[in-house]
Amino acid sequence: MRRFALSTLRDFGMGKSLTEERIIEECHHLIKSFEQNEGKAFNNSQTLTYAASNIISGIVSGRRFEYTDPVFQVMVERDRELIHLMGSASAQIYNMLPWLGPFIKNWRAMMKNVEENKGEFKRIIADLKESLNPEMCRCFIDAFLMHKLKLEESEIKDSQYHEENLVNIVMQLFAAGTDTTANTLQWSLLYMAKYPHVQDQVQEELIRVIGSRQVRVEDRKYLPYTDAVIHEAQRFANIGPMAIPHRTSQDVTFQGYFIKKGTSVLVLLSSVLFDESEWESPHTFNPSHFLDKEGRFIRRDAFLPFSAGRRVCLGESLARMELFLFFTSLLQRFRFTAPPGVTEDELDLTPVAGLIFSPPPHELCAVSRH
Repeated sequence: MRRFALSTLRDFGMGKSLTEERIIEECHHLIKSFEQNEGKAFNNSQTLTYAASNIISGIVSGRRFEYTDPVFQVMVERDRELIHLMGSASAQIYNMLPWLGPFIKNWRAMMKNVEENKGEFKRIIADLKESLNPEMCRCFIDAFLMHKLKLEESEIKDSQYHEENLVNIVMQLFAAGTDTTANTLQWSLLYMAKYPHVQDQVQEELIRVIGSRQVRVEDRKYLPYTDAVIHEAQRFANIGPMAIPHRTSQDVTFQGYFIKKGTSVLVLLSSVLFDESEWESPHTFNPSHFLDKEGRFIRRDAFLPFSAGRRVCLGESLARMELFLFFTSLLQRFRFTAPPGVTEDELDLTPVAGLIFSPPPHELCAVSRH
């Protein structure tokens, strides 16, 4: 399923120009939404989540939603609540003692959210199935259904290409492709308000190199400081400190410890992203971590926000493209500041724990630069 998902997402332009155009189009909708606040303080969490969600939704189902669509709003909100609940203490108790599930309020809420989202995705799949045209593949769901039909025509049984797997994959892509990117963007804008001197340098570079035209992915190599800021925001935000559980495929001895085949393993990404032997000032927001003495961008081996190895994040290339285009487009048009009466020092960077680390609830002003 992972191999199929990866190859199909690439076919639909993940990390390529086709996706770039989709993200640029969404940038216009996002900017328009920010402009409606007319420089007043607002919570940007929902809007950023809708924008990120629309990108993965377009690839998976071929559909873009308006930010005001009530069905879309409910789906996204369920997803956000689910990710928060999955990181709760009671969910961890359930992981250790599954029989307690029905007695745990958060577990019941999680199961309710899962079932309701499943129902919504089943409706989306059913609609696409009705209008399926083997001559025209519109999205990921189409590709899966067409592959399933081919296997059925060849009378191949016991295949993994059944609708239960499709629903689960679509749900996972939607969740993973939404909250991680939206959260990282939220953190990035919060850092800009918190560290205005960094924001000044990003905007100076954008004016000097890009001017007022639309930023493109190919511009990244000419924007080393901006690229360094985005990378540092990912490192410092550390949104997935424990990645997701993996399992050893064979017996292995690691650093003197014997780990039996089939053991669940949690990879602590924080230990790399904040390693004092790898970073000059690991506990400080410092874009210089990704710049050499001449101000050129440098890659760091310890930069592993997407995890590593064969199970590295499936959507890394998509996420990198989204973060770059959304961030630069917003910084071109707005200056982000703390709300009136709140100083930069008072902006709180204490993360809210869930399955991923989210910024604390906050408001920022997006003041037009034009």
